[in-house]
Amino acid sequence: MSTQQKLPLNLIYHWETARAENVYMTQPFTDGKVVDYTWRRAVGEARRMATYIKSLNLPEKSRIGIVSKNCAHWIMSDWAIWMAGHISVPLYPTLNADTVSYIIEHAEIEVMFVGKLDDWESMKPGVPDSVRCISYPLSPPTSFETWDDIVSQNPPMEENTAREADELATIVYTSGSTGRPKGVMLSFHNLAYAASGAADRLEVTSEDRYLSYLPLAHVFERYVGELVSMNKGFHLYFANTLDTFVEDLQRCRPTLFIAVPRIWTKFQHGVFEKMPKEKLDKLLRIPLLNRLIKKKVLTGLGLQHVRYAGSGSAPLSHDILEWYRNLGLELLEGYGMSENIAYSHTTQPGRARTGYVGEALPGVECKIGENGEVLVKSPTTMMGYYKDEEKTKEAFTEDGFLRTGDVGEIDELGRLKLTGRLKEIFKTSKGKYVAPAPIENKLMRDDHIEAVCVSGENQVSPFCLVMLSEAAQAKREDPAFRKKLEKDFVELLKDVNQTLDPHEHLRFMVVVKEPWTIENDFLTPTMKLKRNVVEDAYRSQVENWYAQDKTIIWE
Repeated sequence: MSTQQKLPLNLIYHWETARAENVYMTQPFTDGKVVDYTWRRAVGEARRMATYIKSLNLPEKSRIGIVSKNCAHWIMSDWAIWMAGHISVPLYPTLNADTVSYIIEHAEIEVMFVGKLDDWESMKPGVPDSVRCISYPLSPPTSFETWDDIVSQNPPMEENTAREADELATIVYTSGSTGRPKGVMLSFHNLAYAASGAADRLEVTSEDRYLSYLPLAHVFERYVGELVSMNKGFHLYFANTLDTFVEDLQRCRPTLFIAVPRIWTKFQHGVFEKMPKEKLDKLLRIPLLNRLIKKKVLTGLGLQHVRYAGSGSAPLSHDILEWYRNLGLELLEGYGMSENIAYSHTTQPGRARTGYVGEALPGVECKIGENGEVLVKSPTTMMGYYKDEEKTKEAFTEDGFLRTGDVGEIDELGRLKLTGRLKEIFKTSKGKYVAPAPIENKLMRDDHIEAVCVSGENQVSPFCLVMLSEAAQAKREDPAFRKKLEKDFVELLKDVNQTLDPHEHLRFMVVVKEPWTIENDFLTPTMKLKRNVVEDAYRSQVENWYAQDKTIIWE
């Protein structure tokens, strides 16, 4: 296919006839029912919804919102919006009402699909009455027009709407780790190039299977789950709920599987709950049992058929990477931004290097700026920020490279290592600079730690805040467990400090009591730490912590 043929809409028109009766999407419902959507049915329902959207006579290239957890109707809505000549605007299904209101107003959204949501009641106040809403079969109870009614009452759009490569396809609002989210404008060419590049690098075929559960509102899931599946026509499965996740995995038997570090860690902890680490390690060292045990563990996780397993959004510890590799599952790490559809770097099988996020994907140029900043340029680079020429200009160098805000270095094989964020680097009272991210990665090797924040601006030396893992938090008040954990954390700090320059040595560790979650605004919708929010929450206690002169402090 030519570049024009690989544009998203042209691809679905192709599969609509070429694989009409092949199942494209499998959607579980809360009542236990599982529905298969063939290409003919999926594109057909999108065509009917497109007819309805056109009947609303919206201004040309209007922005239409989608707020929902992943489901088949999310994908079909995206297609229908494009077929009707408009621009899709995904909203994270975990946003608070204030951010929902901001995005609707900023993007001037007049129509919105309201889908599968856990907390619609808290989001609803952010949606003005003037916005026309359409609900999915999996939506919470609403008085809105329903997808099924609209599809049954409208004929399918007959023409194959063409959208130009350089047209704006979607506006993706960043997850906003600092300040208001920015609207990243992505063209149809941006989307098509990312899908083709990733499919080629991973040698994806139409026979692959993928479970979509990371937020489709995030660019990474959007391009792997939606766009690469459209590019190759492979089978896309959806997860129902957290409680049914293992069952959903078993149904899908994925050949491609992507997760964030927290999920890989939880999987590992789940295995250890059934079989202690020491016992498992011992069994894996027995030649005759080795292969059988590996297969049993991966089958128990539903990952026995996985060809490529990926991890993104934050670095994985060396220990966890090695543990999965020993099971025969090489986790590939990736790097990217909303501003380039997360299409930038990935590790390659057999070429991974611990601490590095891999090599540039096809078509990506990467270099290190004078201040150590990672600069990238590719056909997936955004058109700019919506309604913000000033920030758009700031985002690029004079020669057209995107400023990532990350500090890094490139080795002799072109593999990229991230060593911190420009804006996160802070100065101690001694005038020495500290990059928190590499120190945090070292601390995350401990299974009892779920998240870390290294801080200490204008202090004599830095310190760290840690949030315990779910399992450790449950035993936090057990005196014996707490005593052992404290001893382990003292050793951890000692070990980590030995790897750091003297000015980076951590003075103490604070074990926080309140979990950091999306709901209390400590994490972004993509589970990234909002460093400024964390630091502000504990700022009043910092001087007292230094005065205590303890190594481990329990909040």
